[in-house]
Amino acid sequence: MITISLCMIVKNEEAVLGRCLEHGKSFADEIIIVDTGSTDRTKEIGERYGGKVYDFPWREDFSAARNEAFSKAAMDYCMWLDADDVVTEENQEKILKLKRELSPDTDMVMMKYAVAQDEKGNSTFSYYRERMVRNGRGFLWEGRIHEAITPRGKVVYSDIVITHQKLAEGDPGRNLRIYETMLAEGEKLSGRSLFYYGRELMAHGQYEKARRALEEFLGQEGWAENQIEACLNLAQCYKAENRREEGIKALCQSFSYGMPKGEICFEIGQYYQEKEQWELAAFWYETILRLPVSEEKGGFVRWDYYGYLPEINLCVCYDRIGDREKAYEYHKKARARRPEAREVLWNERYFEKG
Repeated sequence: MITISLCMIVKNEEAVLGRCLEHGKSFADEIIIVDTGSTDRTKEIGERYGGKVYDFPWREDFSAARNEAFSKAAMDYCMWLDADDVVTEENQEKILKLKRELSPDTDMVMMKYAVAQDEKGNSTFSYYRERMVRNGRGFLWEGRIHEAITPRGKVVYSDIVITHQKLAEGDPGRNLRIYETMLAEGEKLSGRSLFYYGRELMAHGQYEKARRALEEFLGQEGWAENQIEACLNLAQCYKAENRREEGIKALCQSFSYGMPKGEICFEIGQYYQEKEQWELAAFWYETILRLPVSEEKGGFVRWDYYGYLPEINLCVCYDRIGDREKAYEYHKKARARRPEAREVLWNERYFEKG
C-alpha cells in the first residue's frame, strides 16, 4: 500500500483548516503545513492535527511555497489540498481504496475539483487537477499564480472529487496584483500565464486589456482546452462592450481548436434568442444536449450548460415558436434537474394557467 504526504500552504486559515485536516487525517500518513505568515491560530490548529508546521516567508509566488511543502514530504506520494477544500466521507473512502490498489509505478493521479455547487450541493463547475504525484520524481510546481504541475509519466484519472468550499472571500485583487508585479519586473508572460492574466483582467472589468492578452495567447501554441476557453472569455469581453457580432466570431473561432463545448454553443444560442430568432436559438441549445462531455481532457466543465440551461431556454424558444407541447416537455426536463429554481417555478405557474 502506498503512503501519502498531505502538503498544504496556508495563511490565516483558522476558520477552515480544522475542517480540512479532520478529513485529511483519515488518509494522510503525514501532514506537511507550510505557513506563509499567519497571525491567527492557523499554526496551532495544524500542530493539533499532528502536522509538521514550517514557516516560509511569502514572496508573491505560490509555486515556491508549494514546492517548499513538497520538499518536506517523506512519503511515497505528495498530495495537495487548500485549507478551504473538503473531502467528503465517500471520497475519503475512495482515497483509502486508491492507497490499497494504486500501482506504485504511477507518477500522477488526477482528481476532480468541484469549485462551485448548487443549492443542493451538486457540482456546477468542475475540472481535473493534478492532485497527487510520486515523490522523488522531480515534479515541480510552475507559475507564480495559477500554479500547476505539468503531467508526465504514468497518469491515472480517478473518480475522486475534492470540493472547494470557501467560507469567506479572500483578497479579490491578489492574483491581478501578482501579474502586474511580474510585468513591472520585466517578466514576459506567455502560455498559461498570459491566458490567466487575461481572465483576471476580464474579472476586474478591464475588457480591452483582457482582449489584448487573450488574443496574444491565441496567437501562440497552446493547450486546446485553454484556447477554447480563451475564445469564450474573448466573447464575454465583447459582450460586456456591446460588441456581440465580434463576440460571435470569437465563439466560432473555438471550433478550430476542438469539438464544440456546451458553454460556447449556449452563448451562440443566447445571441440568437436575444434577436428573437427562435429556431436558430433552439438549434444551438439542442446541439448542446447531443454533445459528449469529456472530463478527462482537463478543461472546465460548467454542468448547468449541458442540461438545465439549454432545457430551460428551449422551453422559452418553443413557446415563442408556438409549439407549446414541446415547450412543456423541456420544462419538465428542467424541472427534474432544478425543481426549486426561480425560472422553473415561474414556468410552472405559466403552464398551469393554460
